[in-house]
This record gives sequence, structure tokens and C-alpha cells, in this order.
Amino acid sequence: MKIILFLLEKEFKQIFRNKALLPMLLGVPLIQLIILPLAADYEIKNINVAFVDHDRTTYSHRLVEKIKATGYFKMTGYSTTYREADRLIELDRADLVLEIPSQFENTLIREGKGHLFLAVNAINGTKASVGASYLSRIIADFNADIRFQQQQESSKTRRGRIAIQTSNWYNPHMDYKYFMVPGILAFLVTMIGGYMSALNIVKEKEIGTIEQINVSPISKHHFIIGKLIPFWLISMVVFSIGQFIVSRYLYHIIPVGNIFLLYLFLAIYLVAILGFGLLVSTYTDTQQQAMSVAFFFVMIFLLMSGLFTSVDSMPPWARAFAYLNPVTYFIEVMRGVVLKGSTFNDFQGHLVKMVGFALALNTWAWFNYRKTS
Repeated sequence: MKIILFLLEKEFKQIFRNKALLPMLLGVPLIQLIILPLAADYEIKNINVAFVDHDRTTYSHRLVEKIKATGYFKMTGYSTTYREADRLIELDRADLVLEIPSQFENTLIREGKGHLFLAVNAINGTKASVGASYLSRIIADFNADIRFQQQQESSKTRRGRIAIQTSNWYNPHMDYKYFMVPGILAFLVTMIGGYMSALNIVKEKEIGTIEQINVSPISKHHFIIGKLIPFWLISMVVFSIGQFIVSRYLYHIIPVGNIFLLYLFLAIYLVAILGFGLLVSTYTDTQQQAMSVAFFFVMIFLLMSGLFTSVDSMPPWARAFAYLNPVTYFIEVMRGVVLKGSTFNDFQGHLVKMVGFALALNTWAWFNYRKTS
């Protein structure tokens, strides 16, 4: 026990002596937590739409105003010729062009149907498909309003109409930041645990002190524990600041579930991630090598974790790989506890898998670490 305390004292002295390391460990993740949720917003807004109105009637104006009033679309052109609108697409000033034909209102009143033409700038496939989907729903809603109005005017008896009432659970205002902040916070502690633990151990190799430690009476497990505990504690501090200060006061996200359950999963998850960092350090000899190897795997962890895209929407081979990724489970726990108020019973399987990851990665790293005495 005295040996571990001595090693911990040494590690903390090194951390606090390094004027660049501590701000990077505490400041950079919190700045990222403040900025990233504002930038990583997959809700499509400000879709540029140009209107070609050949009709210029009350109905066409109502349709244009209804589209503009949603807040998702920004009108960048309103003309009577398609050539002008097409030019806006070529200049990337329009994502969509909606062409309203002449006699649109008369045809709609007389025949009960009308035709619109929608041209989509599909260079940005996501924005194009979502924008076209939004616009189609707005037009369908406009059509339903027109039909209901005509039915009311043509009949003295009131016809039945089905109304749908929706309720948004867990995120009532459908704010994308509520979805992103818990996931980003989970990934930031992953970066600290995975990167910094690997770089810290490899630094001992670069400056030559690892050889002195190898020939000292300090056992292998004492050295490993002494190296990992400081970053385990720092990750806990960063998580606490991010959860109780940034998330709560900046984004107004207050955990619905038990916060102690969150810390239970975090404690085990950090052991697994620190084991990953230790494993990287056993295969590398320089900090540059360690950073390159860790970056390669961390990027895969990020993209395959469900942080940005749902795991369910991935192809089968990708889903299988995602569930071999410890980050996937912790992000699910974060979102479940913070947003849904999930309990321990909901994530028993996740806890078992996290313990499995922690044991596997640390055991592999322990056997791979070579110490001569």
C-alpha cells in the first residue's frame, strides 16, 4: 500500500508540475463540451428554397407563406421563371426549388387536385432528403386544410375529421442538444482515459525512467495501478464538472435517473478505458506512436458508438462491431439514466459487459507489459 501511495504522490507531482498538462486535462474537455453540442446539431434548419410562382393567386401565396412560417425554410428567390430559380441552385444559393404551375388555384378548386414540381439540390444528400421530406409534409398539410375548407363550404353538415395528438417523451421540445450532451460527455472522459494514460506511460520509455522502474523492487501491478489511478480520478473530476456545471447550467440538462448509478457505471467504464490506454502503451515506444495508435482506435470507437448516428440504422456487420465497443454501452447508459431515468435493472447486461471489457483489456495489458527485475 505504501508503494502505491508513493507512486501516486510521484504521478500527481508530475501532473501538477507540467503547466500545460493540467489545463489540457481539465480545460480542453470542458471547452469541447460547451462548443460541440452547439455544432453537432443534426436538426436541419435554414433550408434555402426558391419559389417559381406561375399562378400568383391567393392559394399560391398561402402555400408560400405556410412554408416560410415553419422556421425551417429560408426563401432565397421568388420568380415567375424556372430559369432564375435554376440559376440559384447552380450558385448553391438554393437547396430546393418549388414550382407552382399556372392555374394552380383554379385546378385545385375545380378538379380537387393540383400538381407541384420540386427540384432538389442533392449534393448534400442528408439536407436534400430531409428538406424534401419537410416540404412534402407541409404541402400535404396545406392540401388537407384546403380539402377540409372545401368540405365545410360545400356541406351544411359538419363532416368528421380525425385529429392526432402527439406527445414527445423524454425530450418534449425535441432539442437535439439533449441527445448530444450526455454522449459527448461520455466520449470526453474516454479521450482522457484512453489518450492520457497511454501517453503518460510511454513518456517514461522516452525519457528512460522506465528502465529504472523495471529494475526496482516495485512490482508490475503496483506500477500499473500507480499510473492509472490519477487519470481515473481526473476523469471523474472532469465528468463531475461537465455534468453538474456545464450540462446543468448551460444546457439545463438535469439527470432524471439516479446519479449514483451513473457514477457506478462510470467507475467501471474508466477502468476499461484506462486498460485500453495501458494496452496501447505496451505496444508503442514513443508518444507519437502511442498517439497515432490511440487516435486510430478512438476514432473507430467514436464513429461506431451511436454518438452521432443510431446503431440500429447501421448494417448488420457494423452493428456487430458496435456492440464490441465499450463506448457504445456507456453512451446508452448515459442517455438512459440522464434523459429517461433508467434504473439498474434496465442496464444489468451493460454492467456485465463493461466488467468484461475492463477485465479483458487490463489482463491483456498486464500480461503484455514486460518488466525485468
